[in-house]
Amino acid sequence: MFRVSGKKAVATAALGAALVLTMSGCGTAPWAVGTTSAATSTKTSTPTPKATITSIVNELATGSAQHQLQAGDAALTANYWSTLSMDQWKADANKPISFSLIGALGTDEGQGVYLSRVSLVVAVSGPKGSLESPAPLSDQSTVAPGYDIKSPYSYSQTFILPAVDPAATSVTLSFTYELLIQTTPTSGAYAKQTASDQITIAIAE
Repeated sequence: MFRVSGKKAVATAALGAALVLTMSGCGTAPWAVGTTSAATSTKTSTPTPKATITSIVNELATGSAQHQLQAGDAALTANYWSTLSMDQWKADANKPISFSLIGALGTDEGQGVYLSRVSLVVAVSGPKGSLESPAPLSDQSTVAPGYDIKSPYSYSQTFILPAVDPAATSVTLSFTYELLIQTTPTSGAYAKQTASDQITIAIAE
């Protein structure tokens, strides 16, 4: 059996420690293996922008629309339709819009309900916003105090929308109904009430 003197053993141990430190300084820690390469290989991708799809409202897509309105004590039912099919509602065409109005009183003591005037304002829209609109349309009652619209009676009318800008994609029709409601069944006095309504119709390409 060989023995190593004390000084030689210390020198040998020191040399071994130095080698371990040197080798450790040049290598990569076990838990870090693969981390650097994975991190550097990761790429940031830029999302591809998607095209924006703009839907156009068409309340007459099913052929007709019905709206419930309120004017003071009068409950109104407005129906809208067109004799021209929706695929023919083109910018350069004359476009008929038909509508009817019927009313009922919440507190009905036999008073009359009359339509004195109806007016229509047309707003035209295109891909970039509002476009020039045609002149307003209206129907003023020719009888006093107005057209009787109390159920079972009703008012019906058709307005013709003229040609609009070729870039138009839709029209919004704003209706204003001016009513006269009899204060008592035998009175010659009337209360004026107003109801407003809107309907949007797409313009066919």
